[in-house]
Amino acid sequence: MAATSASASLLLPPSPSSFSHNPPTPKFINLRFPRRHNTFTVSASVSVSNPTVRTGPDDLVASLLSKVVQTDGGVSLKKEEHKEVAEVAQELQKYCVNEPVKCPLIFGEWDVVYCSRPTSPGGGYRSVLGRLFFKTKEMIQAVEAPDIVRNKVSFTALGFLDGEVSLKGKLKVLDSEWIQVIFEAPELKIGSWEVQYGGQSEVKLRITYVDEKIRGAAFAARNLGKG
Repeated sequence: MAATSASASLLLPPSPSSFSHNPPTPKFINLRFPRRHNTFTVSASVSVSNPTVRTGPDDLVASLLSKVVQTDGGVSLKKEEHKEVAEVAQELQKYCVNEPVKCPLIFGEWDVVYCSRPTSPGGGYRSVLGRLFFKTKEMIQAVEAPDIVRNKVSFTALGFLDGEVSLKGKLKVLDSEWIQVIFEAPELKIGSWEVQYGGQSEVKLRITYVDEKIRGAAFAARNLGKG
């Protein structure tokens, strides 16, 4: 879900609100990297449990990518491996820029390479049953200045039909780290057939790290019901 040039001023400082005093508890972790990097491979490992070993952000990013690439967005990872990813991601948060919502690197088109909850990018199409019939080809998120977010999961249905499910949302800055996105109803395309179904949904994202290679976020989501 490549970073493009955009003014940080496009994301305005938030007005004071009760949200900053009572933010939602993030439940899931997403990792993305710019599409211009989608052909590279990495191999690295770092220890975050040994405080005597000094580890910088470059090592942590390389370690994260080595743990999540070619895992179908995290689907093939075991419970212990998800825990390892979470530990490295938590350590990487210490190196996040101040006020990441103002960082121009959040804009652009990103490949979604890991989700701690497999269904978060594509709903039921990424569930255990859904993956039997819909083979994921790619998961992309585009963030367009000043406030548009587009999510797309492309797949092959039944082994021979190309399809995709997509969401378009509007971004709102809540504070220096948190953003809210209200998504319109999903659009489903399979071959020449397409339909919009369901209702709006909401996600609140805390940007935990961003640089030219990777963007991490913790989020909590809810369904807003049918429109």
